Order: sequence, then structure tokens, then C-alpha cells
Amino acid sequence: MRYDNAYFITGTAYAGKSTMVKLLAEKYGGILCEENYHDRLLPELDKAEFPFLTYTRDLEDWHDFIRRTPEEYKAWIDGVAKECEILELRILDELTAQGRPVFVDTNISVDTLKKITPPGHVLIMLADPQISVRRFFERPDREKQFLYRLIMEEPDPEKAMKNYRSGLMLINSQENYDHYLHAGFHVIFRDENRSVEQTMKMAEEAFGLAESKRK
Repeated sequence: MRYDNAYFITGTAYAGKSTMVKLLAEKYGGILCEENYHDRLLPELDKAEFPFLTYTRDLEDWHDFIRRTPEEYKAWIDGVAKECEILELRILDELTAQGRPVFVDTNISVDTLKKITPPGHVLIMLADPQISVRRFFERPDREKQFLYRLIMEEPDPEKAMKNYRSGLMLINSQENYDHYLHAGFHVIFRDENRSVEQTMKMAEEAFGLAESKRK
């Protein structure tokens, strides 16, 4: 299926993706699909079909989550991304049928996006690959602070933190950054000196929304 009224933002962590989809959906009266919007389907997932997504759903001791090796962590992240894509496409079939524009902070791979939507409907936002490693626990959101507490509860918190950050480094690699950079879609780079309003204008221009609104 091809999604001609959906606008997708993907890229690296801390690049501003979630902020942009919220602002665009609000301004253009669209449907907002925030990060992990597929979570509403999580309770009903079959463990055999979605082993990576149901891993955290069925986890009994969350200390096991932060004790995994960096390689195990990356394999889980990669598996989750593939399973999320399946769920996102199911949800989009339903949402795009409503006729309103849909703004998506997406897990769908760039290879799949090339097949399902016009090139001008995909925006890639990039930040320094190491920002997520350095600033992962700076955000006040509940999930990251929960993980931080788990790490601090470990017998050797310093070792546990080093292990977890090593996993973050694997998933925020230069290779991953370059994959997005050279995907063939419009790119916006994070710039601390640029205002949110300026970034939004760039996103509108990338999607051709400002022009369509004038018409």
C-alpha cells in the first residue's frame, strides 16, 4: 500500500523528531503518531510472532534488561525495529483511510519508506551519533530515570553503567548515522543555535507543506 497523505520523520536520537511531528500535526490539523505509537497493540501481541517487543512486556526482573551485553542489546533493538514496522503499517492502513494528513515519528526502515510513500514525504533528522550516549540519562522522562535507578542498584554501578553505555554506542554508531545520511531523503541536522520555529519551517519546506498551504 502507498501512503500519499502520511508524512514520516525518522533519524537518530535527540534530533528533534518528536517535537516536529507534534508541531506539524497541530498546525495542519493532522493525526499525530508519536514515538512508539504502536504500543497500544502490545498487550495483544503473540510472543512467538513478536519475541522482541514482548520481551519487555513479559519481563519479570528488569535488572536483566540492563545486564545484557552490548551485542545482545543491539540485537534486541534491531529486532524491535523490524517488529515495530509491521505494527506501524497495520495502524497506518487504518489512519490514512480517514483522509486527514498523518504525521509519523517512525520506526519504519528507509528501504521500506522508499516503497510506500513519495520521496517528499520523508524527512530525516540527524544529531551527533554520540549525543544519545552522552545525554541518555539527562532527560527527565520516566523510562530513562527508571533505567538509571536500576543501574545504580547494581553491585557495581560503574561497571553496569559502562556496559549499558557500550550498548548505546553500538546502536548510535557512525555507520547507522551514515545509513540515514545517504538514504536519499531530505536531511535536517541538529543545530543548537537554531530555534524550534526555524527548524519547523525547514521541515515544512522539506515536505512541501508551506507551499501547499499557500495554494
